[in-house]
This record gives sequence, C-alpha cells and structure tokens, in this order.
Amino acid sequence: MATKERQAAYWKENLTYIVILLGIWFVVSYVFGIIMADTLDKTSIGGFPLGFWFANQGSEVIFVILIVVYVKLMNHLDIKYDVHEQ
Repeated sequence: MATKERQAAYWKENLTYIVILLGIWFVVSYVFGIIMADTLDKTSIGGFPLGFWFANQGSEVIFVILIVVYVKLMNHLDIKYDVHEQ
C-alpha cells in the first residue's frame, strides 16, 4: 500500500499534468481562437484563415491530442508509483 507521502507526490504530479495540459488547451482555444483571431486570419490553412481554423477545428483537434498525451503521461506515472493495473 502506498504511503501518504507517495500518494501526495502522485497527486501533485497528476495535478501538474492537468494544469499544464489545460493551460495549453486554453491558449489554443481562447487566446488563438478568440483574442488573436484577427491577427492569425492573415495566414491561411487549407484555404481557411488561421484564426477561423483555431476557433472551429484547432481547439477540438488539440483537445483530442492532449487527451492522448494525458493518457500516456498517466500510464507512465502509474508505473512510476506502482499503482498501475496488473
């Protein structure tokens, strides 16, 4: 059984991952998709303005990528703290 210190360390690393990944998603969806949309619209992706792409596709694509990254990070964290499924 894990000690309180190991549980606290595990949870702290987990929260660090969550904060960083949600911060990335916030920047992509809110900052790029809303605040900087006009500036990014000067560049195009597939014929669409980049600001439009971030607002309509970018945040969803990045969110799915971040989910995959989070799963991989958590699998490694589970192994590190020996709480993974056998």
